Amino acid sequence: MHSATTLELRDTAGPGRRFSHISLLLKLIGFALLLFAAGACQAAGGGGKPDLTFCCSAGNDLYVALGKPAHPRFASPGAAIQNAAPGSAVLLLADGYPERPTAIEPDDFALAQRKNLRLFVEYPAAVPGLEVGAPRGTVWERIVVSSDKFGPELPRMRLLAAHDCHFTPVSGAGGKSLIPQAQGTASTAADSARVDLVVARVAGYDTAIYGLPADGAFPILFELPSRNLVVATTRLSGFVTGRYAPARDWLLVWERILSALSPQHPVHLKFTPGVGPAWGATAKLPRRYQRQAFTDAAAWFAHSHLLVHPSEKESLYQALAAGGETTAPPRFDAPEGDGSLGIMEGYASGIRWDGQQIRRLPLRADCNAESAMVLALDARLNGHKPSRMVASNLLDFVYFNSGICRGGRADPQHGAFGLIGWGDIAPAWMVANYGDDNARAMLATALAGASLKTDRWDEPLMRALLANLRTTGKLGFRGDRIDLPALEKDGWKPYYQGEGINYSPHFEAYLWACYLWAYQQTGFEPFLSRTRTAIGMTMKVYPDQWRWQDNLERAHMLLCLAWLVRVEDTPEHREWLLKVAGDLLAHQQPSGAIRERLGRVHGGHYQTPQRNEDYGTGETPLVQQNGDPVSDQLYTTGFALLGLHEAVGATGDQRLRAAEDRLAEYLCRIQTRSTQFPHLSGTWFRAFDDRRWEAWASSADVGWGAWSLESGWGQAWTAATLGLREQGTTLWDFTARSRVRDHFGELKAQLGL
Repeated sequence: MHSATTLELRDTAGPGRRFSHISLLLKLIGFALLLFAAGACQAAGGGGKPDLTFCCSAGNDLYVALGKPAHPRFASPGAAIQNAAPGSAVLLLADGYPERPTAIEPDDFALAQRKNLRLFVEYPAAVPGLEVGAPRGTVWERIVVSSDKFGPELPRMRLLAAHDCHFTPVSGAGGKSLIPQAQGTASTAADSARVDLVVARVAGYDTAIYGLPADGAFPILFELPSRNLVVATTRLSGFVTGRYAPARDWLLVWERILSALSPQHPVHLKFTPGVGPAWGATAKLPRRYQRQAFTDAAAWFAHSHLLVHPSEKESLYQALAAGGETTAPPRFDAPEGDGSLGIMEGYASGIRWDGQQIRRLPLRADCNAESAMVLALDARLNGHKPSRMVASNLLDFVYFNSGICRGGRADPQHGAFGLIGWGDIAPAWMVANYGDDNARAMLATALAGASLKTDRWDEPLMRALLANLRTTGKLGFRGDRIDLPALEKDGWKPYYQGEGINYSPHFEAYLWACYLWAYQQTGFEPFLSRTRTAIGMTMKVYPDQWRWQDNLERAHMLLCLAWLVRVEDTPEHREWLLKVAGDLLAHQQPSGAIRERLGRVHGGHYQTPQRNEDYGTGETPLVQQNGDPVSDQLYTTGFALLGLHEAVGATGDQRLRAAEDRLAEYLCRIQTRSTQFPHLSGTWFRAFDDRRWEAWASSADVGWGAWSLESGWGQAWTAATLGLREQGTTLWDFTARSRVRDHFGELKAQLGL
């Protein structure tokens, strides 16, 4: 199944019967019974008038999803109620959402009661007998099932996402909560509400595992049975436009709502999600699907609306200088930059009510270099000249034309000389020197240079390799980050002579890979000896003393282990590689997905929420607990693909080759496709649930949740590895002819090594 995925739900109440191969008498009896039933329905429906009447626009998601035959539709609540058949259902939907709640006159409510109408009201401005507050917005809150209405498929405490939910707080007389849990006891009032959905800030993957909070839970969908009234305090009917998730669960929600409103008629909903995976889990793939996935990933940059255009430079720099990290979604007609001013970080996870996503502003060195890497490969593989130009501009931005490598990093007397800054403009980003970000920028630069057959960035690359080495201790560990003030105060020698230990492959392992590559290029012994020591110590305590002990760390460790085999092919080094790869692949699914798996955390910030209040307050995994069926395309799968690819190149192991092929196919299948949002098409969302076959997870991460898109990181390395696979080569072999060694002697002396 291609990207135009169609989701359908059919009501099973009242299927027709076929009376073939039976006697004429039974046919006549059956025909008579059908006439009788039709007559009864006609009487109940008021002379054959439709059972569902709408007040909404013709483009309302729910109205469109119902399809043909079209149901009666009116422009005002009053007209819909007046024209509806007695005893039928009327849906007053929120076309003014989120700016304008649905206004309904008291007389219209009264008329609906006199006509015995089943009334469904969205996002109301007022409801007789209830207190309705001014609309509120949400940030981290999600929808929680609070009754058995949607069971057994959606039991109590099941989670749903109505992105950027705006709702009108509704309570009973005197402000009494309609939610029994918040009341402390079940309501016994004659006009008591049955609350089916609530909105609250809760932790969990599929389920609100800590229950509803005592405060801060509000009704989203409730029914007043004595008044034939169902109220949705938000716009539930915007489930397509707002990209509500999981998609199939929202179809089930609407099927149950409509079946209750119109029990005599079957319900058939059909829609195409605005953004979805390229291929179904079992769909037959075209012959060159991998080449297409790479090409689409590279083409994304040209319409990503992340390449900074001169017209937005001033406002972007002002926002970054003030500490801003996000900005509004792009205009579809906005011009694209050419890379000379860099590329923004990506798209934040939060989806707006209209389906758009806001952009993340930071001009990160790693994202710029990794984007350049993909575009350079595109220029080589597909002969795309604009990609060559943009790739070159992006790397020039990092090394020559921005503040990333200026200041102390350009001063031979400064301890930070040669390092690559975290980012440009923003003070918090310019001050930091992360080893893992430097590593990925360096590897990307080497791959881009080889693709474009140029030595233009060889000198700053060699300088960065040596600068990182001289801030790495005797045991081969560098630590998470070293900021400019510390290097300015202490210089580099205390770090080079130190004996710090950091069992954290997420922060250390890609630097070790860089050092092994640099040793192969230069023969400089400290590149090898310090790396060999650090890897040996890290493997000796595997996995119990690794910081996170999860698949993220295993995926990052593969590359340096594979390249250690390249440099020193010993039985022990092969054993280390196969051990880590085997433990990672123990969680590979038949689809090819490698699911996230938690270990015991020894420190750091990367932990699951331990209470509802923790949701959205830090950097977290996508899972709440082991067994949650999600893969992480930002931190794990792209690096696992690269690591497996290089491991196969180093060992020729056929089991690893088969696992690599399965993972590559999985990533090609789940690549995003969208005609509605072309600036999201060709990418990989951070989260993908391989059981639901859509983007879904615990989106608790404060900056990079389930639907985030990074211009670099795992997305870029996924694309790059697909490009290497298409050429039948590895990163190690493809970059083997680098001329960085030409600058080694002079730079080694300049950096005091």
